[in-house]
Amino acid sequence: MIQFNNVSKVYNNNIFALSNVNVNIEKGEFVFLVGPSGAGKSTFIKILLKEVDVTSGNIIVNNTDITNLKRKSIPYYRRKIGVVFQDFRLIPTLNVYENVAFAMRVVEAPLKEIRKKVPVVLSLVGLANKYKAFPHELSGGEQQRISLARAIVNSPSILIADEPTGNLDPETSMDIMQTLNDISRAGTTVVMATHAKDIVDSMRKRVIAIEKGVIVRDEKRGAYGYED
Repeated sequence: MIQFNNVSKVYNNNIFALSNVNVNIEKGEFVFLVGPSGAGKSTFIKILLKEVDVTSGNIIVNNTDITNLKRKSIPYYRRKIGVVFQDFRLIPTLNVYENVAFAMRVVEAPLKEIRKKVPVVLSLVGLANKYKAFPHELSGGEQQRISLARAIVNSPSILIADEPTGNLDPETSMDIMQTLNDISRAGTTVVMATHAKDIVDSMRKRVIAIEKGVIVRDEKRGAYGYED
């Protein structure tokens, strides 16, 4: 599903953000990326999203080498990836239904399909009854659920979660994690960067630890392992 083969990324300051990284993530796996701030987690995600190019090595996603993907092909590649951020990134002038539907309109999905699928994913995240509400009328946890619904509405093969529980209380965080776990069990590959020690330790999923651009641990049922 996802392969990083001898991947390095060096920025203009000659600092290695990633150094000779080799990773193989299978379909349906749930993987935590952990490590201190500045370790290289964000670069890992940006490379996977084709926001930055690698300095050396290559990346295979869904049996396709995306290393030198042409710029015009990148938007089509990203359609196969859902992304959930810490800060939700909902459109404030659109209601819940419209925010989720927007992701389908971007990929030019038929109106009939939008009307059918949006209610389904809203039910999946437990917010079918809030479809008319606007973001400012929702709690932080509800906003993150809408962000999650938007990320999965186009049935991505990969879901990237970048600190998705960073602004949430512990109980709400665990609810979000259960939803992510359900999505993974349904066959979507989930890659989540996080500093949430309690979540990582309780879920016992695969843990890839990065320090100074180098993978220092890759454990099938790992723990967080840091104090920050």
